[in-house]
Amino acid sequence: MTETLNLSIDGMHCAACVRRVTNALQGVDGVTVNLVEVGSAKVTFDTSKTDAQQVVAAVDRIGFAAKFAS
Repeated sequence: MTETLNLSIDGMHCAACVRRVTNALQGVDGVTVNLVEVGSAKVTFDTSKTDAQQVVAAVDRIGFAAKFAS
């Protein structure tokens, strides 16, 4: 089963930040990156391979603060 996750991401301010977040999200098994912009991301993930907390943790590990957005 797949789920869509919208993230609000603090600390992003440029295209390099967008690339770093995109690469971090693509590194999570089961994640498909739909959109990354300064301050936000939208991904779809396979719930049999990962969960929302692991997706958020991937962004947090590279120095940004991610949280669930509506």
